[in-house]
Amino acid sequence: MEAQFSAVAAAAAADEHLIRETEKIAVALGRMFPGLCEVVLHDLRDPRHAIKAIENNLSGRRVGDSVTELGLARIADPHYPGVVQNYPNRFPDGRPAKSTSIGIKNSAGEYIAALCLNLDVSVLSPVTLALSQLVATDTGTGDQDRPLESLRDRNARELRQAIETLAAERGATPRSLGRDAKKALVRQLHQDGYFDSRDAAQAIADLLGVSRATVYNYTR
Repeated sequence: MEAQFSAVAAAAAADEHLIRETEKIAVALGRMFPGLCEVVLHDLRDPRHAIKAIENNLSGRRVGDSVTELGLARIADPHYPGVVQNYPNRFPDGRPAKSTSIGIKNSAGEYIAALCLNLDVSVLSPVTLALSQLVATDTGTGDQDRPLESLRDRNARELRQAIETLAAERGATPRSLGRDAKKALVRQLHQDGYFDSRDAAQAIADLLGVSRATVYNYTR
C-alpha cells in the first residue's frame, strides 16, 4: 500500500513539474508577441479552473477560468489529436483570430495540459491590405465608372472586409479609429448601400466597438 501511494505521489509530482515547465514556454511566447498573440496554459486535471496562466490577455479570461470545449475533448479522449493547428477562432468582442492548440501528455499517455495560442489577425489586416495595394495591378476592365458588382445585400464577411479596408485606408484598425473617423466610415458604408443588408447596423456597431444607436446617429 505504501509503495502504491509513493508511486501515485511520484506521478503527481512529475505531472506538476511538466506543467510548470510548460508554463515557462507560455510566458516566453506571450512576451515575444505583445499585443498580438494570446498564450493560454490549461491544466486539464482541473477542468472547472483550468486556466493556469494567460499571457498577453486578449480574450478577457482570467487564471482559474474553466477549460474550453477542445480541452474537454482531450480529457474525454486520450487519442484526440495532440496538435490542432491554425483553426479559425473569434475573441468575445468579435475580432477574428487564428488559433493553435497543443496537448501535453504525461508519461502515462494522459492529457494533463494544453498550450493554446490565439493570434489576433485583425491587427494584421491593415498591414496585409497595404501590401496588397502595393503590388496591385490594373484590372483592365475598361469601364471605370460602372461598378463591377452590386453593393446591396452584403453578407457579414463582405461587410467586415469593407470596414477593415476603410479603416486601413486611415492607417488604423476599426476599433482604434477616432470618433470623427468612425462617423466618416459609417457614412461611407451608408452611401455604398451596406445598410440595406439585414442586421447591418448591429454588425457595424460590433466591429467598431460602439452601440447600434451610435451607428444610426453617425449616418445623420
